[in-house]
Amino acid sequence: METTKRFIGILRPKLKQGLLLWLEGFKEACCLHRVVFLCFRSRKLLVRTGQCFLLNGFIFLGSILVLNSVVIPTLLWILPNQCPEVSSQGPCSFESVSKLYLSLRLGLIQLFYVFWFCPLYIFSFILSTIWYNDIAKYGFAAMGKNGHDVLEPSSQNEVKTPENTALMDKPAGLGGVMIGIGEQVYSVLLLTFFFLEVYATGFIPYIGKALNFVLLSWMYAYYCFEYKWNLSDVALDRRLDFFESNWAFFSGFGSPCVLAIFFFSPLVSYGVMAILFPLFVLAATGSEAEQLIFSQRRKWKGMGLGRLPIFCAADTLSICYYQNYELLDLSFQQPTIIAGLELLDVGFISLAIGYSRSEARQKGTLRCSGIIHPQCGSSSTM
Repeated sequence: METTKRFIGILRPKLKQGLLLWLEGFKEACCLHRVVFLCFRSRKLLVRTGQCFLLNGFIFLGSILVLNSVVIPTLLWILPNQCPEVSSQGPCSFESVSKLYLSLRLGLIQLFYVFWFCPLYIFSFILSTIWYNDIAKYGFAAMGKNGHDVLEPSSQNEVKTPENTALMDKPAGLGGVMIGIGEQVYSVLLLTFFFLEVYATGFIPYIGKALNFVLLSWMYAYYCFEYKWNLSDVALDRRLDFFESNWAFFSGFGSPCVLAIFFFSPLVSYGVMAILFPLFVLAATGSEAEQLIFSQRRKWKGMGLGRLPIFCAADTLSICYYQNYELLDLSFQQPTIIAGLELLDVGFISLAIGYSRSEARQKGTLRCSGIIHPQCGSSSTM
């Protein structure tokens, strides 16, 4: 009984802290009035956001509405699937061609998908990806932010000094450029494996949907804040450390994003998310999440929730992918531009990972994201 009471006594304040941070994140994501404020301050931002709404809302979702409201009912009227009640005498001879009508309807609908929705989806995805970057950049400029976002260290024993700050900065010149490229490529690979992890959890019985919702919330929250951190030149290792150390806040921030799409079909979900995503990106850009989290931490006298290794599995898969990369096969091939680019790409990744490892050694900790970690199983306590 005493052990149980002690455990409850330790767990209760942690649950309270987690709930408060989750609510703060949810509230920050719902502060969409910042979008109006930023659009008033930047005409370029207003134009890009309007273009996103026009392409993904009016054209993409409008096409789905036309398909379901006009095309399919028209096909059902022209090629019905039931016998017309012309006469009540004798069997209906229409049943002999009903299967043919069904096949024709399905074939015409599939043609509509292949020749309209597939090209439109690809076009929308590529163009929206470019526009999202522009929206984040214009929003960042409209906020008047041109410096580096300084993220507070997750460890309370680590004191920010000019020496620590200098160690966190990337080296200047070609080395800094190479590390930046390596971090970007590694970040894409890491998030790709994390997306596969999110997709796989949906097939777990009983708890799969709940896990899928939580992981999707983290994924969308990271996507939203990554634009801001990229523009602030925050290193990949530091942003992953900050994200995993404040997992409750980011879970709350990503929840409205997932709630907006969780109950729709995949195609409708994409269209809805393509409209709402730039709004959440601007909400993250205009958010003072770092200061809010730090103020909450000061209220708790430095006691945090502990680090949750959200990206540990995706990080392990990413590292294994590059460890098993066939560099020897490339070295035996004839020197080509493609082989050279592949070797250069792996060199960037290795340099970025090595930089993260040296930074972790200087901090005295070996993190579970962004570096090779033989002791990845030792996660932080919650």
